[in-house]
Amino acid sequence: MMPRILIVDDEAPARARLTTLLSDIAAECPHELVGEAAQAQQALDRIVELSPDIVLLDVQMPGMTGIELAAHLAQNDAAGPAIIFVTAYDEYALKAFEVHAFDYLLKPVRATRLADAIRRVGALKQNAGAQKKVIAEVANTMQVTRKNFSVQERGRLLLVPVIDVLYLKAEAKYVTLRTREREYLIEGSLSALEQEFAAQFIRVHRNALVARDAIVGVERGAQIVDAESDGDKTQESWQVILRHIDDRLPISRRQWAGVKALVR
Repeated sequence: MMPRILIVDDEAPARARLTTLLSDIAAECPHELVGEAAQAQQALDRIVELSPDIVLLDVQMPGMTGIELAAHLAQNDAAGPAIIFVTAYDEYALKAFEVHAFDYLLKPVRATRLADAIRRVGALKQNAGAQKKVIAEVANTMQVTRKNFSVQERGRLLLVPVIDVLYLKAEAKYVTLRTREREYLIEGSLSALEQEFAAQFIRVHRNALVARDAIVGVERGAQIVDAESDGDKTQESWQVILRHIDDRLPISRRQWAGVKALVR
């Protein structure tokens, strides 16, 4: 197997140095350099387009960091590229392995060290799932709080900032992300998202989470039948008023106390 390699670093000189280093080890460690990227969204596009086996990834990049990018790749594609971090910072090593990084190389990178990492990726790719087993032995599994949602749309993987999402609504097997401008669809569990983003979102109904900062008030909705009472008794219903959009989301009786406390 000749691994396909993508370089991701926001600094052009750093990408050039890695390119030269890869050229120096080409004879002893055959590989194919398929491309470069300077930031996270470009890297995601290149990964979808080029399907590299290995991504040589910097940690500190503007916008989305290398750690966050690796977390997105691990969540969205278990069979995706192996991540080898190449960085000048040693303090991110633990977090790197928490997001399933294959290796962590410190700059200036030695040629023998890089060649060894690439060869080991090639060996482990022969046995599906072996990489995850090795990683599990190296690090504990800890969730990294995401700053962006990954959305697959028309052959692209887009990043939607968490702070831009006004609400999350379950729709069959999908979850709708609603921003001020538009809606996006992702696959996932609303319960898992509630657990992950408990600090940012509050549940208002069994099928909806709303950004806490997006709630500007509540208002009365239509009268509804109280299914838990005898006869045809009705009760008042309430709905959330959201910043920037006209959408109204119903508040269930179970969630009313929490929402009311937040508004007050």
